[in-house]
Amino acid sequence: MTESQLRSVLPRTSPRWYTRRTQWRQLGLRDADLDKPKIAVVNSSSKLSPCFSHLDDIADRAVASITAAGGVGFEIRTVAPTDFIMSAGREGGFVLGSRDLIAHDIEAVVDGALLDGMVCLASCDKTTPGQLMAAARTDVPTLIVSCGFQSCGVMPDGAAVDIEEVFLRAGHLARGRISADELCAMSDRAITGPGVCTGMGTANTMHLAAEALGMTVPGHAPVAAGSASMHAAVERSGAVILDAVAQGRTPRRVMTPAAFRNAVRAVQAVSGSINAVKHLDAVARECGADVDVVEEFRRSADIVRPLTAVRPNGPSSIEDFVAAGGTLAVLAALEDLLDRDAPLVVGGTWRDVLPGREPDPGGAIGSRDRPRGTRATIRLLRGSLAPGHAIVKLSVTEDRPLTFRGPAQVFTSAPEALEAIAAGGVEAGSVLVLRGYGPVGTPGMGMASNVAFALDGAGLAGRVALVTDGQFSGLVNTGIVVGEVTPEGVGTAPLALVTDGDEIAVDVEAGTVDLLVPQAELAARAAAVVPPDDGGTGRGWLATFAAGYQRRYGTPTVDGSRVAP
Repeated sequence: MTESQLRSVLPRTSPRWYTRRTQWRQLGLRDADLDKPKIAVVNSSSKLSPCFSHLDDIADRAVASITAAGGVGFEIRTVAPTDFIMSAGREGGFVLGSRDLIAHDIEAVVDGALLDGMVCLASCDKTTPGQLMAAARTDVPTLIVSCGFQSCGVMPDGAAVDIEEVFLRAGHLARGRISADELCAMSDRAITGPGVCTGMGTANTMHLAAEALGMTVPGHAPVAAGSASMHAAVERSGAVILDAVAQGRTPRRVMTPAAFRNAVRAVQAVSGSINAVKHLDAVARECGADVDVVEEFRRSADIVRPLTAVRPNGPSSIEDFVAAGGTLAVLAALEDLLDRDAPLVVGGTWRDVLPGREPDPGGAIGSRDRPRGTRATIRLLRGSLAPGHAIVKLSVTEDRPLTFRGPAQVFTSAPEALEAIAAGGVEAGSVLVLRGYGPVGTPGMGMASNVAFALDGAGLAGRVALVTDGQFSGLVNTGIVVGEVTPEGVGTAPLALVTDGDEIAVDVEAGTVDLLVPQAELAARAAAVVPPDDGGTGRGWLATFAAGYQRRYGTPTVDGSRVAP
C-alpha cells in the first residue's frame, strides 16, 4: 500500500487536512508525518487493578516502535474491565458489557480518525475479545500484543497461591472451613507483580486464542509481564503492523473460518476458560465469518484431548507451560488437526511456523498420543432446558459423576441463593437453578461463580447441581455446574418456566440438559406469563447493551426459538 492509498492521508485541499495538521503540529508532528501510516496503540491502562497498572510504559514502547519503523503512533484509551473488581456492582453485569464497550471505544476513535492500523495491548479477560471484535468491525490491520501474566507467591509451607485460589477458598469461609486470618494470609501473598491472573483462566486463554487466530507475533503468548520476551514482542510491533498495513493483511483476511476452528481446538487442548466460547463467537460474528463457533466446540470435544493441565486445571504452573513452548508447542502438537494454510498477521501461514515447535517429552505439554486427560473439558450441552446450548467445564483429571437428576430449587438472585446455602436450605440431591443472570435479565450477564464456590464450601459440590444462565469466572468448577444456559431465563424461555420441584436431568457425557416437565404443562405456564413493562425507563450502558442483544437475537420462547423484535 502506497502512502497515497492510506485512508488517513487526506487531500491537502481538504479543510480537514489543515485542521488535523493544526492539532497534530501541537503534538510535535510535522508535515511529513501526515503522509505516514497512523497507528492506534490501544491501551486499557487503569490503576484500579494490577491487570492494567503496567500498561502505560508498554504503550510508550509501542509508540516508539511504530515511530522507529516509519509510522506515527497515537495512544488511545478504553475502559479497563476486570472481573474481580467490576463484578461487585449490578450483579457483575458490567463485566461482559464492558467487552462490547471496548469494541465501541476503539471503533469510535479508529474509524472516526481514519487511522490505518492498530496495536492492541491485551491484558485482562475482556480486553482481548473486545479488541478482536473491534479489529473485525473496523477491518484495519491489527496486531494483538499480550502484556503478560502476574507473578504469584507461596505460602510458608511452600504451597503456591494465586488470586483464583483465594476466590475459591473464600467460599469456604461461611462454613468455617477456613478462617478470615488464613484467607488474608493467602491474599497477602497471592499477587507479587502486575499482569493478568496466572493460570489458564480467561485472560491467558484469550491471549492463546488470539495467537491461534493468527493475530499475534507467533510464539508470543502467554508471557510473563515485564519479561524480556514480552518487551521483545512490543519492540517488534511497529515493524509488524506497518508491514501488515503495507500488505493489506486485515483482520477479516486473517480471521477466516479456518482460523476460528484452529483457535477452538487450541482452547480445548489447553482446557481453557469456558468464556472463550462466547468471546470467539462474538468475534466471529463481527467478522461475518461462516463458522458456528459453538458447534465447533462441540465437535472438537470428540477429537481433542487435554494436552496440558495448568492451574487451576491441574498441577502445572503457567510458567511450566511457557517453558514447554507455550501456544506454539500446543499448535504443533495439534498440527494434523489444524488448517495449516490459515494466514498470519505477520505474513505467511502456520506451515511456515510450526515445524520444529513440537513440545519436548516430559514437559508440561503432552502430545496427541500422550494427552493429560481422557476427555475434553469444555462440554456443550443441549436439551429441553437449553434448546440453544449450555456449558460445563470439567477438570483435566475428572473423576466425578457426569450425570445428575433431581428436583429444582429456583432462585432469582445470587444473594438469595447464598443465604439459603448458608442456612442449610439447599438440600442434597436437588438442582439449584439461578436465573435472570443472562445478557438481558441482569442485564449484561451476571456472575454466578460465588454460588458455585459457596456450594463447594458447604460440602455440597457433587451433591447439588447448579444450573444458571449466568457466567462463571473461567475457573474449574466442582460438582455438576451448568452455565450460560441459552435461551436465558426471561420471558417464556424454558429456564424461565422452571418451578420448585420440577425434575431436571443433566448428562454431560451425552451432552444433554433436560427439564422433565410435559410440554403441555410448559405451554400453559408460558401462556400465563405477563411480559414485563419497564415503561422504557431503562438507562445507562447496561440497558443499551441488553437492548442491543435483544435486537440481534430476538425474544426467546418456550421451545427455544426466538421471536424477532
